[in-house]
Amino acid sequence: MSNSSLDGDPSAGLATGYGAPGPAGGSVLYMTLVSLVAALGGMLFGYDTAVISGAIDFMEAHFDLSAVGKGWAASCTLLGCGLGAGLAGGLSDRWGRRKVLLLAAVLFVVSAVGTALPRNLTQFVSFRIICGLAVGAASITSPMYIAEMSPARIRGRMVSVNQFAIVSGMLLVYFVNYYIARHGEAAWNEATGWRWMFGSEAAPAVLLLALLFLVPETPRFLVAKDRAQEALGILRRVNGAAAAEQEMREITETIGREGATLSELVKPGVRVVLALGVALAVLQQVTGINVFLYYAPDLFQKLGAGSDAALLQTVAVGAVNLLFTIVAIWTVDRLGRKPLMMLGSLGMGICLVAIGLAAWLQKTQVWVLAFILGYIASFALAVGPVTWVILSEIFPTRIRGRGMAVATVCLWTANFVVSQTFPMMDHNAWLLERFHHGFPFFLYAGFCVVTIVVVWRWVPETKGQSLEAIENYWLRR
Repeated sequence: MSNSSLDGDPSAGLATGYGAPGPAGGSVLYMTLVSLVAALGGMLFGYDTAVISGAIDFMEAHFDLSAVGKGWAASCTLLGCGLGAGLAGGLSDRWGRRKVLLLAAVLFVVSAVGTALPRNLTQFVSFRIICGLAVGAASITSPMYIAEMSPARIRGRMVSVNQFAIVSGMLLVYFVNYYIARHGEAAWNEATGWRWMFGSEAAPAVLLLALLFLVPETPRFLVAKDRAQEALGILRRVNGAAAAEQEMREITETIGREGATLSELVKPGVRVVLALGVALAVLQQVTGINVFLYYAPDLFQKLGAGSDAALLQTVAVGAVNLLFTIVAIWTVDRLGRKPLMMLGSLGMGICLVAIGLAAWLQKTQVWVLAFILGYIASFALAVGPVTWVILSEIFPTRIRGRGMAVATVCLWTANFVVSQTFPMMDHNAWLLERFHHGFPFFLYAGFCVVTIVVVWRWVPETKGQSLEAIENYWLRR
């Protein structure tokens, strides 16, 4: 398998011209507006996963949670995420990408109301799992929808818009959490404030539900369902007439060679893609990102910040996340997927080692904040957005939903393991006495090294290539 670009040697490369801009007539504005609607699913993904960071300490006091209970309250939604991703893959191949996003929007609304009004932890967990179903469905369907709608020349940038939406949702809810927490004293926050944090999601969820009625289904799904004329009309609007005809021929030819069953995932060539997708999905999580997203206020309080200051510093995490995601959007189609992934993983690893040393030596100086923000910047530049770009590109069209579902279920499973085990590792001294405080961060740094090796050795460069050309590459292998 090639360890450089998707082209390999010049004679064995993809068909030429796939990455070239199409003729005049396509509407980038239309493409952008459609992508932004789909990316609202990503925004709710980020909003939902980050809202717990501001609420968890108040819930810990309200429900008198142990370390295990605190981890369960923070991570229970991830079980729903895995199930939602698993179901959404098959449903999106059967019903369409747009209908699955509509279903996710309904679940977002239900979960927002339910998590704001629980009488006990069991009710809260039940509605957080419903929330997880929505997040899991959106996590694969939003980037898949955008990838299938986008021309090859800007696909990486457009799919990265979904990651931008995810971190925008995180930053938005950090501000919301901070505002709500400042509204009352500690007793009010423990009894009521955290409920408003979860309920605030209802507004963007209703907006997503309304706007999804205004966007079309993807051309590749329509062709797979023998609705070629509808698909051609959408392609003309996105790419212009001449480019649309060419892309329509490529889509039709590629789908004609594909099977539509899960057994396709384990066929020679495709099973290699599946293994790579699963590896990248798991590595995105086990490098520790959600420790900082879910437990940031707790970490900052251990650095000596008060409750309000910890929430405000969490806003800084969201701002850095957003800023460097913007950088990723403008570089992913210029520098390519591989250089960004390797550079970002290296930066994450260095920062994690520094944080781990500070925890081990029990040094809580303010400079540790700089390494936390450096870690977030490195993730946002590469491993965060680019992993989703690659996952949305590498699977064949007819089984893209199922392939992304398998990879994303593994991603959410890894997320659950990290989120559940971090409080346990952080609060218990069974890991080599004083060393246990830094152990999680050293562990995550080790996985950053693994990520660099996997990307360098097995991930091909896919920038500027059509989805059909990428598929043909894997089939040739």
